[in-house]
Amino acid sequence: MKKERKTQILLFLILVHFTLGQSDYAPYFYDNGPSSTNGNMALFSISEDTAIGTHIYTLNGTDPEGDSVRYSLTFEKGSREYFKVDPKSGNVTLVQELDREKQDEISAIVSITDGRNKVIETVRVFVTDANDERPEFQNLPYVADIPEDTDPGSSIFRVQAVDKDMGSGGSVSYFLLSSPPAKFIIDAHSGVLRIKPGETLDYETEPTLFLMVVAKDGGGKYKGKQQVLTSTANITINVIDAQDTPPFFVGTPYFGYIYEVSVPGSEIFTVYAKDGDLGNPNPIHYSIIGEIHLNLCDIEWCLSIQFYPKASEIGPNDQLMDYDITMVTVRVVDLNNHPPTFYGENGPQSTFEVTMNEHPPAGEILRGFKITVNDSDQGANAKFKLRLVGPSRVLRVVPQTVLNEAQVTIIVEDSSGIDYEKGPTISFKLLAVEIDTPERFSATADIVINLLDTNDNIPKFTSEYYIARVPENSPGGSNVVSVTANDPDSGPWGEVKYTIYGSGSDLFAIQQSTGIIYTQPWATLDAEVRSKYNFYVKAEDSEGKYSLAEVFVTVLDMNDHSPEFDHKLMERTMIIGAPVKVEAVDEDAESPNNVIEYSIMKADPDNAFDIDAETGEIKLKPYIKSMAIVQNITKQKDCKWSLVVQARDRGYPSFSTTAVVNIDITEATLKGPMGVFLMKSRDNPLRAIGVVTFIISLLVGVTVLVSAAMYMRNTKSNRIMPARRVIKRRPRDQEPWNFSRPKPPPPSAPSLPPPPPCSTRPTEWPRAVPTISGALAAKGSKKAKANRRKEGNISSALVSELKMKLEQKIIESNQGYC
Repeated sequence: MKKERKTQILLFLILVHFTLGQSDYAPYFYDNGPSSTNGNMALFSISEDTAIGTHIYTLNGTDPEGDSVRYSLTFEKGSREYFKVDPKSGNVTLVQELDREKQDEISAIVSITDGRNKVIETVRVFVTDANDERPEFQNLPYVADIPEDTDPGSSIFRVQAVDKDMGSGGSVSYFLLSSPPAKFIIDAHSGVLRIKPGETLDYETEPTLFLMVVAKDGGGKYKGKQQVLTSTANITINVIDAQDTPPFFVGTPYFGYIYEVSVPGSEIFTVYAKDGDLGNPNPIHYSIIGEIHLNLCDIEWCLSIQFYPKASEIGPNDQLMDYDITMVTVRVVDLNNHPPTFYGENGPQSTFEVTMNEHPPAGEILRGFKITVNDSDQGANAKFKLRLVGPSRVLRVVPQTVLNEAQVTIIVEDSSGIDYEKGPTISFKLLAVEIDTPERFSATADIVINLLDTNDNIPKFTSEYYIARVPENSPGGSNVVSVTANDPDSGPWGEVKYTIYGSGSDLFAIQQSTGIIYTQPWATLDAEVRSKYNFYVKAEDSEGKYSLAEVFVTVLDMNDHSPEFDHKLMERTMIIGAPVKVEAVDEDAESPNNVIEYSIMKADPDNAFDIDAETGEIKLKPYIKSMAIVQNITKQKDCKWSLVVQARDRGYPSFSTTAVVNIDITEATLKGPMGVFLMKSRDNPLRAIGVVTFIISLLVGVTVLVSAAMYMRNTKSNRIMPARRVIKRRPRDQEPWNFSRPKPPPPSAPSLPPPPPCSTRPTEWPRAVPTISGALAAKGSKKAKANRRKEGNISSALVSELKMKLEQKIIESNQGYC
């Protein structure tokens, strides 16, 4: 018993020794500390202004057995993936833009594996600050209401800006932008706004002030360069009025006038004053101080009167406070008692008339008029304006403003308005109206211009083109269309002569005086020969001025042709189940005259055929499905039937023709689509031979291509290659790397059954590592190479079998066409 126990212990020890001798240890990361740029990425720091695509770190580790290791880097579900690692080199690249103000710490999961054991660690990456944020003003907009009597140096407002950066980049200082220098200063650190010492506010000159304040950070590095960021804000200062300004007269100096016939109590002039404190003004009291001075002026005995109004500000308890004094001068003038008057060569005149040719050049003076205008008053009473009333912008008058007297000149402004065709006479009103006078006397004269006509127009057609439709076979001399051209000129200049020309005008003529176009007496229009004509028509006046229009003539088709078959007797071979076709042609030019409908007039035997009315396809009745039924109907072996087919057009009146169709009924002896095609092609053997030759050539070509491909593949697989291991780097856009071998692809030969499935067996298993928990990847099966060799042999056998089947099918096809 003791001996057996000792044997068991010895076996256990041997097993333990054997197991420990075969141990497989997990790989591990190097821990090089937070200041290192390679290792396990623990406590690694990165600046937020690092550019995307930058290599920022290298994952580094080893395997105790010396096996090659691979790395991976992932993130928790739902979080942004900022980094990407190359699994072989461990190089970590930044792939997302960083922003410390939004996220200053990133959690990532890094792992290292030797293909069997995998170690996973969670690390924290700290995002450090860069000077990328501008100061932001708080509590915008900035508006301050400040009394105008606020003492210099007083604090009136405070601004505040916040910078989200850290350190010097997050400190803020303030200064003002103003040109010219403003009345204010600002504390650079606190943002407190003050009135500059020695400066005061004035509501009357500047009721509202606008300042621009700048907030500047302390500067810092961004992408390797030192930069200072600033922001601006506007401050609106509303100055509140205070009582510190006396009243003042508005609109000085004052000058007025009064007519000599004014009665006592008449209003002479109005003075106006307002308080200098515009924000909160006081009422104004008016009075006249001193004596009124009367001065005799010039020979017209005009009186000049001067006096001094006083405007006083009414304060509390109706007390008169500050005041202003001004002077008013009033002139006494005579009455305006003479209106303007027009004069001709023989004295006052109200109508002026001239005769001239139409369309004088612009800027020409109408010299047939001799007009003078006069106002006998003096000074302002003799000032008046001249203007013409009539067709707009045709004529203008010079001068337009007159003092006392002037010679009137009338000038052409728009010659197109002086047109005989618009009217042989043009009338205007010449007005003279006083200005700057209460009475505004005026005078009117009639201006009459009689026009003489000239040949200034060309004949114009009523349309740029004319469209006519003429029935074919119309008799010669038939009217086609009437064209019309107008010439507004008078006399011989307005008479129009018509002619036609062009390549399409040979069959047509035109009456020179009326413009009626008709066919030549000998011409016959046929739509089947030519259905469209176009040519030009010319309208010309007596001096050779002309215009053109285009004429389009369409010949309307008449139903004057019957449908025609190629032969009155046609022979056709019909395979049961397939149609035969007859076709007739109608030489009419247009629908519906050339549209044909087919019908069966008579058949032997009766009720054995149907025909498609539009295509002319003839079919057996559906119940005739075999030669037995055909022979049962005919009661004999001869299966040749006949029918009479009618082709009728849809014109009015309608025409028709008939043909006899003898149909040899047969049944397809070859099966399938090819057999039906050969039977249908018995009447055209060359076509059948061509199609069969093409199919045989195509099959031979496919066989040659497949054979060549298999030969090249077998030649390549029989080469003896040196045994070596090739490791290819996986592209970034492929699936994550794993250690299991992929299955070999199936053979690419066409129409082959799929190869038998590979009998590989999944060999992944979880395994615990005593030191650090991790996921273990599976090794590949050693049977993979044997399976690939087996699948290659199966593919070669299937390709050979396909080749044999294709050759056999070609031989059978050739025998079937003999």
